[in-house]
Amino acid sequence: MEERQELKKSDFYFDLPPELIAQDPLADRSASRLLTLDRETGEVRHQVFWEIADFLSEGDCLVLNNTKVIPARLLGQKEDTGAAIEVLLLKRLEQDTWETLVKPGKKAKPGTVIKFGDGILRGEVLEVLEEGNRRIRFSYEGIFEEVLDRLGEMPLPPYITHKLEDKNRYQTVYAKYEGSAAAPTAGLHFTKELLEQIEAKGVETAYVTLHVGLGTFRPVKAEYLTEHHMHSEYYEIGEEAAEKINRAKQRNKRVICVGTTSCRTVESAADESGMVKAGCGNTEIFIYPGYRFKVLDALITNFHLPESTLVMLVSALAGRENVLAAYQEAIEAGYRFFSFGDAMLIQ
Repeated sequence: MEERQELKKSDFYFDLPPELIAQDPLADRSASRLLTLDRETGEVRHQVFWEIADFLSEGDCLVLNNTKVIPARLLGQKEDTGAAIEVLLLKRLEQDTWETLVKPGKKAKPGTVIKFGDGILRGEVLEVLEEGNRRIRFSYEGIFEEVLDRLGEMPLPPYITHKLEDKNRYQTVYAKYEGSAAAPTAGLHFTKELLEQIEAKGVETAYVTLHVGLGTFRPVKAEYLTEHHMHSEYYEIGEEAAEKINRAKQRNKRVICVGTTSCRTVESAADESGMVKAGCGNTEIFIYPGYRFKVLDALITNFHLPESTLVMLVSALAGRENVLAAYQEAIEAGYRFFSFGDAMLIQ
């Protein structure tokens, strides 16, 4: 086991050719490639995602994050000068008050009023929060979600430069509860038919909710991992989901999480014996090598950015050397990386 206090950000660096960053989703969600990694041996195999059911057994529990991405990117103008300003909704604090990311920040001092869509929506900057985020109170007529649907854009990650033709392609087919600033992208590979096929095999599906914050894309700035502080994200686990996960554990069946967000949710809500408690809360859990998983047995995930907290999480599960070797093989085989890219099963 690697010494946790000695691990550096640079230990998780790899060189990724820019042309492997997927800019567009595939026409068929389940046609992505699937790299399987044996976390004990480091053995790698190459499959297609629609074969994922072959790796799941009766009694296993598949955990999926049913959060829904909101069109959180708003383009507006300062009311007094008309200067262009971009606001990204990160987290709802009260009914009409949000924590936001504003660009350019220097134009958004407290008291600044920003108007969107000819004033259909207005926002007043109330204060500057830590890390430069802004607390903004919005005013509008009608229902906020409907106004947002008219004016907002999908907040695609900064490495995706193409325009998304279909908003639904940045949502999972099972997205239900609005609140995310980014999609739980491992789930984008599933179709309704594939989920039906998995359930027909006797695999339990447990839906949890974690609203993904933009901190997912925030680079790790600290040199040593022990100095990095994770952003806070809200999660909920219902009684039914907790029962399904716990039943699998009690029967020595596997809990397979779809995505790092599902993983962080169940690990945050588990006691030391690995039993998951229903409820809600905020999690700042940071999983990196040396972490002992309490619930998760296997993980379906995408290929992540170099030096990101996500590549650190998968390294905690499969070992840093195994992960970096698998990533190198994926690069040589021309796999597509990041949000709209290919998938990986670590088991």
